Amino acid sequence: MVKEPAGSRWSRRKQARPSEIIDAALDLFVERGFAATKIEDIAKRAGVTRGTPYLYFANKEELFKAVIREGLLPSIATGEALVRDFDGTGEQLLEAVIHFMWGAIAKTKLAGIVKLVVAEAGNFPEVATYYYDEVVCRGQNLVMNALQYGVERGEFRAMDIDYTMRVVIAPVMMAMIWQHSLGACVNEPFDEQRFLDSYLGLLRRGLCHRIE
Repeated sequence: MVKEPAGSRWSRRKQARPSEIIDAALDLFVERGFAATKIEDIAKRAGVTRGTPYLYFANKEELFKAVIREGLLPSIATGEALVRDFDGTGEQLLEAVIHFMWGAIAKTKLAGIVKLVVAEAGNFPEVATYYYDEVVCRGQNLVMNALQYGVERGEFRAMDIDYTMRVVIAPVMMAMIWQHSLGACVNEPFDEQRFLDSYLGLLRRGLCHRIE
């Protein structure tokens, strides 16, 4: 077997370090919150020296932005492409958006970022503003575009698109927060299929024109 040059192993390891640091940061942000997570703890979790994260990230705020950029923004872009290229009914599009948001974010550890931002926004406005601009606004637009699509096709009743979007998103956000707060403290398993069936059933009856 040909022995790999030590230099190439070092290069590959060095290239892997930013993603390892980001993964460790996500784990600790979700477990402990933003304020309680220290850069040295992230380095330890990532298996690197205390100063290594500073080679790639100026501070903890920049590391948080990297977590969002690497973990959430690619999924948001996928959702935007889903809406842009969709060919079907308004009801199908809205359900596709909800299922997408659930599968890409709510079912993953990234859902813990929602609780973090809600809990610590007042103390870390730069972090919260970045999350709002890059994730919340684009996620809201996914739902607003789906609602507008259904209204324009005559499938959904006339509505206040902006505030209906907020009502549509709220249960998903609450479910994510629940799983990383009270849901972790009570002996009450969260049945995601029952939740989605109940939630989507309410949306169908609340948004769509019905012929009696």
